[in-house]
Amino acid sequence: MSKNNRLTFFIFLALVLGVILGYVLNVNSFGTYNNKITNADAQIKTLDIKMGERTDTASVQYLQLKTQRAEHVKIRRDNETEREKKLEPLTLLSDIFLRLIKMIVAPLVFTTLVVGVAKVGDIKAVGRIGGKTMLWFMSASLLSLFLGLIMVNIFRPGEAMNLPLPSSHEDTGIHKVALSMKDFIAHIIPKSMTEAMATNEILQIVAFSLFFGVATAAIGEKGKIIIEFFDSVAHVILKVTGYVMNFAPFAVFGAMAAIIAKQGLSVLSTYALFIGEFYSTMLLLWLLLIFIGYLILKGRVFNLMNRMKEPVIVAFSTASSEAAYPKTMLQLERFGCKDKIVSFVLPLGYSFNLDGSMLYMTFASLFIAQSYGIHLSFQQQITMLLILMLTSKGIAGVPRASLVVIAGTIATFNIPEAGLALLIGIDPLLDMGRSATNVIGNSLATAVVSKWEGELTGPLD
Repeated sequence: MSKNNRLTFFIFLALVLGVILGYVLNVNSFGTYNNKITNADAQIKTLDIKMGERTDTASVQYLQLKTQRAEHVKIRRDNETEREKKLEPLTLLSDIFLRLIKMIVAPLVFTTLVVGVAKVGDIKAVGRIGGKTMLWFMSASLLSLFLGLIMVNIFRPGEAMNLPLPSSHEDTGIHKVALSMKDFIAHIIPKSMTEAMATNEILQIVAFSLFFGVATAAIGEKGKIIIEFFDSVAHVILKVTGYVMNFAPFAVFGAMAAIIAKQGLSVLSTYALFIGEFYSTMLLLWLLLIFIGYLILKGRVFNLMNRMKEPVIVAFSTASSEAAYPKTMLQLERFGCKDKIVSFVLPLGYSFNLDGSMLYMTFASLFIAQSYGIHLSFQQQITMLLILMLTSKGIAGVPRASLVVIAGTIATFNIPEAGLALLIGIDPLLDMGRSATNVIGNSLATAVVSKWEGELTGPLD
Protein backbone atom coordinates (compact mmCIF):
# COMPACT_ATOMS: atom_id res chain seq x y z
CA MET A 1 0.00 0.00 0.00
CA SER A 2 1.45 3.37 -1.06
CA LYS A 3 1.91 6.19 1.46
CA ASN A 4 -1.05 8.18 0.01
CA ASN A 5 -3.38 5.18 0.03
CA ARG A 6 -2.27 4.31 3.57
CA LEU A 7 -3.17 7.79 4.84
CA THR A 8 -6.54 7.65 3.01
CA PHE A 9 -7.23 4.27 4.65
CA PHE A 10 -6.41 5.59 8.14
CA ILE A 11 -8.58 8.69 7.60
CA PHE A 12 -11.51 6.50 6.51
CA LEU A 13 -10.94 4.14 9.45
CA ALA A 14 -10.87 7.15 11.83
CA LEU A 15 -14.16 8.35 10.28
CA VAL A 16 -15.87 5.01 11.03
CA LEU A 17 -14.41 4.70 14.55
CA GLY A 18 -15.39 8.31 15.30
CA VAL A 19 -19.02 7.59 14.34
CA ILE A 20 -19.05 4.47 16.57
CA LEU A 21 -17.53 6.27 19.57
CA GLY A 22 -19.84 9.26 19.04
CA TYR A 23 -22.88 6.99 19.08
CA VAL A 24 -21.74 5.20 22.27
CA LEU A 25 -21.09 8.54 24.00
CA ASN A 26 -24.42 9.96 22.82
CA VAL A 27 -26.35 7.02 24.28
CA ASN A 28 -24.38 6.56 27.51
CA SER A 29 -22.83 9.91 28.52
CA PHE A 30 -24.69 12.70 26.76
CA GLY A 31 -28.26 11.39 26.98
CA THR A 32 -28.94 13.36 30.18
CA TYR A 33 -27.77 16.68 28.68
CA ASN A 34 -29.57 16.09 25.40
CA ASN A 35 -32.84 15.17 27.17
CA LYS A 36 -32.69 18.30 29.35
CA ILE A 37 -31.99 20.46 26.27
CA THR A 38 -34.87 18.80 24.34
CA ASN A 39 -37.28 19.22 27.28
CA ALA A 40 -36.24 22.87 27.73
CA ASP A 41 -36.84 23.48 24.00
CA ALA A 42 -40.31 21.92 24.23
CA GLN A 43 -41.19 24.08 27.26
CA ILE A 44 -39.93 27.23 25.52
CA LYS A 45 -42.11 26.48 22.47
CA THR A 46 -45.17 25.88 24.67
CA LEU A 47 -44.58 29.14 26.55
CA ASP A 48 -44.08 31.01 23.25
CA ILE A 49 -47.52 29.84 22.09
CA LYS A 50 -49.11 30.95 25.38
CA MET A 51 -47.33 34.33 25.20
CA GLY A 52 -48.48 34.76 21.59
CA GLU A 53 -52.11 34.27 22.67
CA ARG A 54 -51.97 37.14 25.18
CA THR A 55 -52.46 40.63 23.84
CA ASP A 56 -51.66 42.48 27.09
CA THR A 57 -47.87 42.27 27.44
CA ALA A 58 -47.98 44.21 30.71
CA SER A 59 -50.27 41.72 32.51
CA VAL A 60 -49.03 39.66 35.48
CA GLN A 61 -49.71 36.39 33.61
CA TYR A 62 -47.63 37.51 30.61
CA LEU A 63 -44.73 38.56 32.82
CA GLN A 64 -44.88 35.20 34.65
CA LEU A 65 -44.73 33.35 31.33
CA LYS A 66 -41.79 35.52 30.29
CA THR A 67 -39.95 34.67 33.56
CA GLN A 68 -40.62 30.95 33.08
CA ARG A 69 -39.32 31.18 29.51
CA ALA A 70 -36.11 32.86 30.70
CA GLU A 71 -35.61 30.04 33.26
CA HIS A 72 -35.92 27.34 30.58
CA VAL A 73 -33.59 29.27 28.23
CA LYS A 74 -31.03 29.29 31.09
CA ILE A 75 -31.48 25.53 31.63
CA ARG A 76 -30.89 24.91 27.91
CA ARG A 77 -27.85 27.20 27.80
CA ASP A 78 -26.30 25.70 30.96
CA ASN A 79 -26.68 22.15 29.64
CA GLU A 80 -25.29 23.11 26.24
CA THR A 81 -22.25 24.69 27.95
CA GLU A 82 -21.74 21.61 30.12
CA ARG A 83 -22.04 19.34 27.07
CA GLU A 84 -19.43 21.40 25.19
CA LYS A 85 -17.02 21.09 28.14
CA LYS A 86 -17.40 17.31 28.12
CA LEU A 87 -16.71 17.27 24.37
CA GLU A 88 -13.52 19.33 24.68
CA PRO A 89 -11.08 16.36 24.58
CA LEU A 90 -12.58 15.33 21.22
CA THR A 91 -12.96 18.79 19.68
CA LEU A 92 -9.40 19.57 20.76
CA LEU A 93 -8.06 17.00 18.26
CA SER A 94 -9.77 18.65 15.28
CA ASP A 95 -9.05 22.17 16.60
CA ILE A 96 -5.30 21.45 16.75
CA PHE A 97 -5.33 20.06 13.20
CA LEU A 98 -7.32 22.99 11.79
CA ARG A 99 -5.01 25.48 13.53
CA LEU A 100 -1.98 23.73 12.03
CA ILE A 101 -3.61 23.90 8.59
CA LYS A 102 -4.40 27.61 9.02
CA MET A 103 -0.76 28.11 10.03
CA ILE A 104 0.28 26.67 6.65
CA VAL A 105 -2.35 28.03 4.25
CA ALA A 106 -1.50 31.78 4.28
CA PRO A 107 2.27 31.43 3.66
CA LEU A 108 1.61 28.63 1.15
CA VAL A 109 -0.83 30.79 -0.85
CA PHE A 110 1.53 33.78 -0.74
CA THR A 111 4.74 32.01 -1.78
CA THR A 112 3.22 29.77 -4.46
CA LEU A 113 1.10 32.56 -5.97
CA VAL A 114 4.06 34.99 -6.15
CA VAL A 115 6.14 32.30 -7.88
CA GLY A 116 3.22 31.34 -10.14
CA VAL A 117 2.48 34.91 -11.27
CA ALA A 118 6.18 35.74 -11.70
CA LYS A 119 6.58 32.67 -13.92
CA VAL A 120 3.49 33.61 -15.94
CA GLY A 121 5.34 36.85 -16.64
CA ASP A 122 3.56 39.88 -18.06
CA ILE A 123 0.32 41.32 -16.79
CA LYS A 124 -1.51 40.43 -20.04
CA ALA A 125 -0.94 36.72 -19.38
CA VAL A 126 -2.13 37.14 -15.77
CA GLY A 127 -5.25 38.91 -17.06
CA ARG A 128 -5.89 36.16 -19.64
CA ILE A 129 -5.63 33.35 -17.10
CA GLY A 130 -7.67 35.40 -14.60
CA GLY A 131 -10.40 35.94 -17.22
CA LYS A 132 -10.66 32.20 -18.00
CA THR A 133 -10.65 31.38 -14.28
CA MET A 134 -13.47 33.82 -13.47
CA LEU A 135 -15.49 32.55 -16.47
CA TRP A 136 -15.42 29.04 -15.00
CA PHE A 137 -16.10 30.28 -11.46
CA MET A 138 -19.15 32.36 -12.43
CA SER A 139 -20.55 29.56 -14.62
CA ALA A 140 -20.06 26.92 -11.89
CA SER A 141 -21.59 29.21 -9.23
CA LEU A 142 -24.68 29.86 -11.38
CA LEU A 143 -25.00 26.13 -12.14
CA SER A 144 -24.82 25.30 -8.41
CA LEU A 145 -27.31 27.99 -7.37
CA PHE A 146 -29.71 27.09 -10.20
CA LEU A 147 -29.52 23.35 -9.47
CA GLY A 148 -30.33 24.02 -5.80
CA LEU A 149 -33.29 26.16 -6.87
CA ILE A 150 -34.65 23.52 -9.29
CA MET A 151 -34.27 20.56 -6.92
CA VAL A 152 -35.78 22.27 -3.85
CA ASN A 153 -38.81 23.14 -6.03
CA ILE A 154 -39.09 19.51 -7.14
CA PHE A 155 -38.59 17.96 -3.67
CA ARG A 156 -40.36 20.71 -1.64
CA PRO A 157 -38.93 19.43 1.70
CA GLY A 158 -40.28 22.42 3.66
CA GLU A 159 -43.87 21.34 2.90
CA ALA A 160 -43.30 17.59 3.15
CA MET A 161 -41.57 17.61 6.57
CA ASN A 162 -44.15 19.68 8.52
CA LEU A 163 -41.58 20.74 11.11
CA PRO A 164 -42.76 22.78 14.12
CA LEU A 165 -41.81 26.36 13.29
CA PRO A 166 -39.44 28.22 15.62
CA SER A 167 -40.77 31.16 17.59
CA SER A 168 -40.17 34.67 16.28
CA HIS A 169 -38.41 35.26 19.65
CA GLU A 170 -35.78 32.66 18.73
CA ASP A 171 -32.25 34.04 18.65
CA THR A 172 -30.30 32.05 16.07
CA GLY A 173 -27.01 33.77 16.84
CA ILE A 174 -26.56 34.38 13.11
CA HIS A 175 -26.21 38.05 12.24
CA LYS A 176 -27.14 38.97 8.71
CA VAL A 177 -24.95 41.14 6.53
CA ALA A 178 -26.14 43.75 4.09
CA LEU A 179 -24.62 43.87 0.62
CA SER A 180 -22.23 46.78 0.82
CA MET A 181 -19.69 47.76 -1.83
CA LYS A 182 -17.43 49.10 0.92
CA ASP A 183 -17.43 45.73 2.75
CA PHE A 184 -16.88 43.88 -0.52
CA ILE A 185 -13.83 46.02 -1.35
CA ALA A 186 -12.56 45.65 2.24
CA HIS A 187 -12.54 41.87 1.77
CA ILE A 188 -10.46 42.19 -1.39
CA ILE A 189 -7.98 45.03 -0.78
CA PRO A 190 -5.68 44.58 2.24
CA LYS A 191 -4.71 47.59 4.35
CA SER A 192 -1.86 45.53 5.78
CA MET A 193 -0.30 42.38 4.37
CA THR A 194 0.69 41.20 7.86
CA GLU A 195 -2.90 41.63 9.08
CA ALA A 196 -4.21 39.66 6.07
CA MET A 197 -1.71 36.88 6.84
CA ALA A 198 -2.56 36.92 10.56
CA THR A 199 -6.32 36.69 9.96
CA ASN A 200 -6.03 34.24 7.01
CA GLU A 201 -7.91 36.57 4.65
CA ILE A 202 -7.12 34.52 1.55
CA LEU A 203 -8.61 37.01 -0.92
CA GLN A 204 -6.49 39.86 0.46
CA ILE A 205 -3.36 37.68 0.34
CA VAL A 206 -4.20 36.88 -3.29
CA ALA A 207 -4.55 40.61 -4.12
CA PHE A 208 -1.14 41.46 -2.60
CA SER A 209 0.51 38.39 -4.15
CA LEU A 210 -0.70 39.39 -7.63
CA PHE A 211 0.91 42.83 -7.31
CA PHE A 212 4.08 41.36 -5.83
CA GLY A 213 4.34 38.61 -8.46
CA VAL A 214 3.82 40.95 -11.44
CA ALA A 215 6.36 43.43 -9.99
CA THR A 216 8.87 40.58 -9.44
CA ALA A 217 8.54 39.54 -13.09
CA ALA A 218 8.84 43.18 -14.23
CA ILE A 219 12.30 43.76 -12.67
CA GLY A 220 13.83 40.97 -14.75
CA GLU A 221 17.11 39.40 -13.60
CA LYS A 222 16.93 40.80 -10.05
CA GLY A 223 13.54 39.16 -9.61
CA LYS A 224 14.96 35.66 -10.23
CA ILE A 225 16.50 35.63 -6.73
CA ILE A 226 13.06 36.36 -5.23
CA ILE A 227 11.43 33.63 -7.34
CA GLU A 228 14.04 31.04 -6.31
CA PHE A 229 13.73 32.04 -2.66
CA PHE A 230 9.91 31.84 -2.58
CA ASP A 231 9.99 28.60 -4.59
CA SER A 232 12.26 27.09 -1.90
CA VAL A 233 10.02 28.42 0.90
CA ALA A 234 6.95 26.89 -0.83
CA HIS A 235 8.67 23.49 -0.97
CA VAL A 236 9.58 23.75 2.73
CA ILE A 237 5.92 24.54 3.59
CA LEU A 238 4.74 21.60 1.47
CA LYS A 239 7.12 19.40 3.45
CA VAL A 240 5.59 20.78 6.67
CA THR A 241 2.18 19.94 5.15
CA GLY A 242 3.26 16.31 4.89
CA TYR A 243 4.03 16.28 8.62
CA VAL A 244 0.74 17.99 9.51
CA MET A 245 -1.32 15.59 7.36
CA ASN A 246 -0.12 12.66 9.49
CA PHE A 247 -2.29 14.14 12.25
CA ALA A 248 -5.40 14.14 9.98
CA PRO A 249 -6.80 10.73 11.11
CA PHE A 250 -6.82 11.90 14.76
CA ALA A 251 -8.59 15.13 13.74
CA VAL A 252 -11.18 13.22 11.70
CA PHE A 253 -11.78 10.82 14.59
CA GLY A 254 -12.29 13.69 17.07
CA ALA A 255 -14.51 15.74 14.74
CA MET A 256 -16.83 12.84 13.86
CA ALA A 257 -17.09 11.57 17.45
CA ALA A 258 -17.95 15.09 18.69
CA ILE A 259 -20.64 15.68 16.05
CA ILE A 260 -22.38 12.32 16.61
CA ALA A 261 -22.02 12.53 20.43
CA LYS A 262 -23.70 15.93 20.38
CA GLN A 263 -26.35 15.45 17.67
CA GLY A 264 -26.93 11.72 17.99
CA LEU A 265 -28.36 9.62 15.19
CA SER A 266 -31.89 10.78 16.09
CA VAL A 267 -31.28 14.06 14.23
CA LEU A 268 -30.79 11.94 11.10
CA SER A 269 -34.27 10.45 11.46
CA THR A 270 -35.93 13.82 12.15
CA TYR A 271 -34.24 15.49 9.21
CA ALA A 272 -33.74 12.37 7.07
CA LEU A 273 -35.82 13.79 4.22
CA PHE A 274 -34.00 17.12 4.06
CA ILE A 275 -30.52 15.58 4.49
CA GLY A 276 -31.27 12.87 1.91
CA GLU A 277 -32.63 15.32 -0.66
CA PHE A 278 -29.81 17.80 -0.09
CA TYR A 279 -27.10 15.16 -0.46
CA SER A 280 -28.75 13.63 -3.54
CA THR A 281 -28.83 17.13 -5.10
CA MET A 282 -25.15 17.53 -4.19
CA LEU A 283 -24.34 14.18 -5.81
CA LEU A 284 -26.14 15.38 -8.95
CA LEU A 285 -23.95 18.52 -8.90
CA TRP A 286 -20.83 16.30 -8.65
CA LEU A 287 -22.00 14.31 -11.68
CA LEU A 288 -22.73 17.48 -13.68
CA LEU A 289 -19.34 19.04 -12.84
CA ILE A 290 -17.50 15.79 -13.63
CA PHE A 291 -19.43 15.48 -16.93
CA ILE A 292 -18.46 19.06 -17.91
CA GLY A 293 -14.90 18.21 -16.84
CA TYR A 294 -15.04 15.09 -19.04
CA LEU A 295 -16.03 17.18 -22.08
CA ILE A 296 -12.85 19.25 -21.60
CA LEU A 297 -10.37 16.83 -19.98
CA LYS A 298 -11.71 13.59 -21.54
CA GLY A 299 -10.80 10.39 -19.64
CA ARG A 300 -8.26 12.15 -17.43
CA VAL A 301 -11.09 13.57 -15.33
CA PHE A 302 -11.47 10.14 -13.67
CA ASN A 303 -7.77 10.10 -12.78
CA LEU A 304 -8.25 13.55 -11.22
CA MET A 305 -11.23 12.40 -9.15
CA ASN A 306 -9.24 9.36 -7.96
CA ARG A 307 -6.44 11.67 -6.78
CA MET A 308 -8.93 13.87 -4.93
CA LYS A 309 -10.16 11.04 -2.66
CA GLU A 310 -7.97 12.01 0.28
CA PRO A 311 -8.58 15.81 0.13
CA VAL A 312 -12.34 15.16 -0.21
CA ILE A 313 -12.41 12.81 2.82
CA VAL A 314 -10.41 15.33 4.88
CA ALA A 315 -12.73 18.20 3.86
CA PHE A 316 -15.84 16.09 4.52
CA SER A 317 -14.85 14.76 7.93
CA THR A 318 -13.47 18.05 9.29
CA ALA A 319 -16.22 20.15 7.59
CA SER A 320 -13.44 22.43 6.32
CA SER A 321 -12.40 22.76 2.67
CA GLU A 322 -9.44 24.82 3.94
CA ALA A 323 -8.11 21.70 5.71
CA ALA A 324 -7.82 20.00 2.31
CA TYR A 325 -6.11 22.96 0.58
CA PRO A 326 -2.43 21.89 0.84
CA LYS A 327 -3.17 18.29 -0.22
CA THR A 328 -5.41 19.46 -3.09
CA MET A 329 -2.57 21.67 -4.33
CA LEU A 330 -0.09 18.80 -4.20
CA GLN A 331 -2.40 16.35 -6.00
CA LEU A 332 -3.20 18.87 -8.77
CA GLU A 333 0.52 19.34 -9.48
CA ARG A 334 1.01 15.57 -9.53
CA PHE A 335 -1.98 15.30 -11.89
CA GLY A 336 -0.07 17.46 -14.38
CA CYS A 337 -1.25 21.02 -13.72
CA LYS A 338 1.61 23.53 -13.84
CA ASP A 339 2.44 25.09 -10.46
CA LYS A 340 1.91 28.60 -11.85
CA ILE A 341 -1.71 27.74 -12.77
CA VAL A 342 -2.43 25.82 -9.54
CA SER A 343 -1.07 28.59 -7.33
CA PHE A 344 -3.13 31.17 -9.24
CA VAL A 345 -6.49 29.39 -9.64
CA LEU A 346 -6.81 27.45 -6.38
CA PRO A 347 -6.55 30.40 -3.92
CA LEU A 348 -9.08 32.36 -6.01
CA GLY A 349 -11.35 29.32 -5.97
CA TYR A 350 -11.43 29.33 -2.18
CA SER A 351 -12.97 32.80 -2.33
CA PHE A 352 -15.05 32.74 -5.53
CA ASN A 353 -15.84 29.12 -6.36
CA LEU A 354 -17.52 27.46 -3.38
CA ASP A 355 -19.94 25.29 -5.36
CA GLY A 356 -21.22 23.30 -2.38
CA SER A 357 -22.00 26.46 -0.42
CA MET A 358 -23.77 27.98 -3.46
CA LEU A 359 -26.02 24.95 -3.84
CA TYR A 360 -26.87 25.03 -0.13
CA MET A 361 -27.81 28.71 -0.19
CA THR A 362 -30.71 28.42 -2.65
CA PHE A 363 -31.75 25.03 -1.27
CA ALA A 364 -31.83 26.23 2.36
CA SER A 365 -33.39 29.66 1.63
CA LEU A 366 -36.32 28.16 -0.28
CA PHE A 367 -36.68 25.34 2.28
CA ILE A 368 -37.25 27.96 5.01
CA ALA A 369 -39.77 29.80 2.78
CA GLN A 370 -41.64 26.52 2.14
CA SER A 371 -41.66 25.69 5.87
CA TYR A 372 -43.45 29.00 6.56
CA GLY A 373 -45.82 28.50 3.63
CA ILE A 374 -44.43 31.56 1.82
CA HIS A 375 -44.84 31.29 -1.93
CA LEU A 376 -42.16 32.97 -4.04
CA SER A 377 -42.83 33.52 -7.73
CA PHE A 378 -40.32 32.38 -10.37
CA GLN A 379 -39.15 35.99 -10.80
CA GLN A 380 -38.62 36.35 -7.03
CA GLN A 381 -36.66 33.10 -6.93
CA ILE A 382 -34.40 34.23 -9.79
CA THR A 383 -33.90 37.57 -7.98
CA MET A 384 -32.96 35.62 -4.83
CA LEU A 385 -30.49 33.56 -6.86
CA LEU A 386 -28.80 36.70 -8.23
CA ILE A 387 -28.65 38.31 -4.76
CA LEU A 388 -27.03 35.15 -3.37
CA MET A 389 -24.58 35.18 -6.27
CA LEU A 390 -23.44 38.71 -5.34
CA THR A 391 -23.54 38.59 -1.54
CA SER A 392 -21.70 35.26 -1.33
CA LYS A 393 -18.67 36.72 -3.13
CA GLY A 394 -18.13 39.45 -0.56
CA ILE A 395 -17.76 37.54 2.69
CA ALA A 396 -14.94 35.07 2.15
CA GLY A 397 -13.47 34.20 5.52
CA VAL A 398 -16.59 35.07 7.56
CA PRO A 399 -17.44 32.29 10.09
CA ARG A 400 -20.55 30.27 9.10
CA ALA A 401 -20.60 32.32 5.90
CA SER A 402 -23.42 30.34 4.24
CA LEU A 403 -25.84 30.95 7.14
CA VAL A 404 -24.84 34.63 7.34
CA VAL A 405 -25.61 35.12 3.63
CA ILE A 406 -28.90 33.21 3.90
CA ALA A 407 -29.96 35.36 6.90
CA GLY A 408 -29.42 38.57 4.92
CA THR A 409 -31.12 37.24 1.78
CA ILE A 410 -34.29 35.75 3.29
CA ALA A 411 -34.90 39.00 5.23
CA THR A 412 -35.09 40.80 1.86
CA PHE A 413 -38.06 38.57 0.93
CA ASN A 414 -39.81 38.93 4.33
CA ILE A 415 -39.03 35.33 5.30
CA PRO A 416 -38.58 35.10 9.11
CA GLU A 417 -34.90 34.88 10.05
CA ALA A 418 -35.92 32.64 12.97
CA GLY A 419 -36.37 29.96 10.28
CA LEU A 420 -32.60 29.49 10.36
CA ALA A 421 -33.16 27.69 13.67
CA LEU A 422 -34.60 24.81 11.60
CA LEU A 423 -31.15 24.27 10.07
CA ILE A 424 -28.63 25.22 12.76
CA GLY A 425 -28.85 21.81 14.46
CA ILE A 426 -27.96 19.89 11.30
CA ASP A 427 -25.67 22.54 9.76
CA PRO A 428 -22.46 20.68 10.79
CA LEU A 429 -23.70 17.58 8.94
CA LEU A 430 -24.54 19.64 5.85
CA ASP A 431 -21.28 21.58 6.07
CA MET A 432 -19.39 18.31 5.61
CA GLY A 433 -20.99 17.79 2.19
CA ARG A 434 -20.53 21.45 1.23
CA SER A 435 -16.82 21.35 2.07
CA ALA A 436 -16.22 18.15 0.08
CA THR A 437 -18.06 19.63 -2.93
CA ASN A 438 -15.98 22.81 -2.74
CA VAL A 439 -12.82 20.68 -3.10
CA ILE A 440 -14.25 18.86 -6.15
CA GLY A 441 -15.30 22.15 -7.77
CA ASN A 442 -11.93 23.86 -7.24
CA SER A 443 -9.86 20.88 -8.39
CA LEU A 444 -11.91 20.68 -11.62
CA ALA A 445 -11.61 24.45 -12.14
CA THR A 446 -7.81 24.30 -11.84
CA ALA A 447 -7.50 21.32 -14.20
CA VAL A 448 -9.83 22.91 -16.80
CA VAL A 449 -8.00 26.27 -16.78
CA SER A 450 -4.68 24.37 -17.12
CA LYS A 451 -6.11 22.57 -20.17
CA TRP A 452 -7.40 25.83 -21.70
CA GLU A 453 -3.95 27.37 -21.24
CA GLY A 454 -2.22 24.35 -22.83
CA GLU A 455 -0.35 23.84 -19.55
CA LEU A 456 -1.63 20.34 -18.67
CA THR A 457 1.12 17.74 -18.83
CA GLY A 458 1.24 14.03 -18.01
CA PRO A 459 0.91 12.86 -14.38
CA LEU A 460 4.06 13.08 -12.23
CA ASP A 461 3.54 9.67 -10.62
